[in-house]
Parts: sequence; C-alpha cells; structure tokens
Amino acid sequence: MSYERVKANYDAGLWSKAMARMAVRKGVITKAEYQEITGEAYQAA
Repeated sequence: MSYERVKANYDAGLWSKAMARMAVRKGVITKAEYQEITGEAYQAA
C-alpha cells in the first residue's frame, strides 16, 4: 500500500475518510498526505 494507492482509492470513491485515517494510524500515509487526499486536516476519531 502506498500514498498513490490510497489517493486513487479515495478519489474513486472506494475509500472513506475513516479508511484514510486508518492508513495514517497504520503508518501508510502521513498526516500531511491525509490532508492532501481529503482536503481536511487529520484529526484522530
């Protein structure tokens, strides 16, 4: 899994913001990358 895959899945509507947050928690993407992908600052749920 990579930033590119997370972004592609999110952009295609296959991933939700919650799933992108999980990718941050698992260390797949950074908080800054989360913000680039979703347009929102990362906040742990």
